[in-house]
Amino acid sequence: MLTLHRATVLVVDPTAPSIPDGAVLVDGGTVAALGPYAELAGGGARIREWDGLLTPGLLNPYGRWLLETAYHPDPREELGTGPLLTAVPAERRGGSARLGLQRLLAHGVTALAGPFTLPAVRTAVTRSGLTALPGTGAPGGLDPLADAPLASVVHRPLTVGGRADLAVFAAASAAELERTGAGCCLATVLGGRLLYRRR
Repeated sequence: MLTLHRATVLVVDPTAPSIPDGAVLVDGGTVAALGPYAELAGGGARIREWDGLLTPGLLNPYGRWLLETAYHPDPREELGTGPLLTAVPAERRGGSARLGLQRLLAHGVTALAGPFTLPAVRTAVTRSGLTALPGTGAPGGLDPLADAPLASVVHRPLTVGGRADLAVFAAASAAELERTGAGCCLATVLGGRLLYRRR
């Protein structure tokens, strides 16, 4: 199925100029075309219109620490939504990891750094569809933009024929996104599937 993601501003690659009123045409899980919306419209694709900045998906370099050391509480526990540093029984580690992955998607993350050694966490990451990459296990937060510019946390630029991993943020430019942080994520698309949308 063809889906055309139209955004106020499109960033295909943070090192290249942005495209006002840009669009990404997705065919299944792959990027089929990129460019100004006016050039891609009219092909019969389902259209998703986003009032914000569309970028490639982000890489969180702290994935191992976030999922194997930190604890992500269930909302019913009334402990907040951020990662906590507390002892976690082995039987709750998988549930914590799944909540952590949901919160990473809510920050536009489509790839995270491992390696993941706990079986419950490895299973959760594999089932999520996020790309797992080598990493150092360093501690850090959910927001990849908290201490790094956009260009250094984009997993990979959007390219025709590449995997359709992208995120949309409530920002008018890359500079505004860097100031605001990835917590303003409106939607995250992973392999062409809309896995997160802000309510």
